[in-house]
Amino acid sequence: MQEHGLEPDFPAAALAQLRAIGAPAAAGVPGVRDLRALLWCSIDNDSSRDLDQLSVAEPGPDGATRILVAVADVDGTVAAHSPLDAHASTNTTSVYTAAQIFPMLPERLSTDLTSLAAGQERPSFVVDLTVTTAGEVSASDVYLARVVNRAKLAYNSVAAWLDGKGPMPPPVAAVKGMEEQLRIQDRVAQALKRVRKAQGALGLTTLEAQAIYEGAQLLDLCPDEDNRAKELIEYFMIAANSVVAQFLEAHRSSSLRRVLRVPERWNRIVALAAAQGGSLPATPDALALSAFLVARQRQAPERFADLSLAVVKLLGAGEYVLKRPGEPAEGHFGLAIDDYTHATAPNRRFPDLVTQRLVKAVLAGRPAPYDEATLRTLAAHCTLQEGNAQKVERQVRKSAAAMLLAPHVGEQFDAMVTGVNEGGTFVRIPHPLAEGRLIKGFQGLDVGDAVRVQLTHTDMERGFIDFVRAR
Repeated sequence: MQEHGLEPDFPAAALAQLRAIGAPAAAGVPGVRDLRALLWCSIDNDSSRDLDQLSVAEPGPDGATRILVAVADVDGTVAAHSPLDAHASTNTTSVYTAAQIFPMLPERLSTDLTSLAAGQERPSFVVDLTVTTAGEVSASDVYLARVVNRAKLAYNSVAAWLDGKGPMPPPVAAVKGMEEQLRIQDRVAQALKRVRKAQGALGLTTLEAQAIYEGAQLLDLCPDEDNRAKELIEYFMIAANSVVAQFLEAHRSSSLRRVLRVPERWNRIVALAAAQGGSLPATPDALALSAFLVARQRQAPERFADLSLAVVKLLGAGEYVLKRPGEPAEGHFGLAIDDYTHATAPNRRFPDLVTQRLVKAVLAGRPAPYDEATLRTLAAHCTLQEGNAQKVERQVRKSAAAMLLAPHVGEQFDAMVTGVNEGGTFVRIPHPLAEGRLIKGFQGLDVGDAVRVQLTHTDMERGFIDFVRAR
């Protein structure tokens, strides 16, 4: 982390500020709505305690549904330019390694005082969406509110229940009306998904390596796969983040936007599609790419994760940019959306905390807490640190994979090419989910190609995993 400009430890001044915080921020300030009686719930990973958002559904006009997304008011506890904020603005993100999590904010805040913890009253800002039966957002609002999380739920158990493959999670059964709540939320999320896909949003299945431990012993790196409950949260967050971007624009506030530019390696995406029987236009077209991906997922679901990874690599990385009011938006190619920011995870991403402060300033009629020059600098820094955090996470994951693979030197694996650049040619194997360098036999290969490889060397300290092409 230190090599990549990240602080693994909280500075003394930040810890002193933490010790002085005795309770959550007050929620009962004038103008804040009281929404504590609603059936709010959180859905996150099984082990997550840094709960950034809640959701609830209510009947709307003409058969529409109101979806309310509450976001934790982190700014109420962590003031701008304070020592804790300085640390957060340095790292700009929580760093999730296979060995340890390095939170952007101390756990006493992110998993307790600024978390939308179960059964606890908390301040929040709410994104209020009216979604038609066709899946269109027909109206929206943003305001401050007091909320209480009525059920802390987990992705896997909720998804299994929604798919009819598992029992109702006990926290759902324990709250009257929560079952209907979740079924309504799921129905609306699927309607939002259909609209997003029709507009060209890319449906990609990316496999993130999840460390499996038994006590202190690392047993495996397994894919953390998508499911229906993750989709529910994903499409609510996309809609909420889009509304927040539009809200700031409507109030003539500069903002941080999350963008994904038109891919520079579109020609390779076209070639990749052609190799799998598809046809894409010569110029970048998100709608055409989305249609190809939908067809491939239906035709070859067992290979779709590999195809998705190849496309993700070729699309390039997202970034943060300054958006000045009235200027054209750069947009997000992967989501096929023009107005998009990050606002829904302020406990773990600094851009979301910045956006929260901009929203609160608009709601209070105060001047923006950041000028355009500062926002431009923050955008570049947050993009840089996001990349640095990913390098650290990847490095530790490689070390973990190298440790797991050390007894298997000499064995062969099916692999897929994930990267070709000046640093070499890289491949991924499915079990354990790991990426390594192809040091021999890489000529003529490109991202997305399938290849048989043999493991020749591992170095846990440096995270090196070396393969040669099997003949």
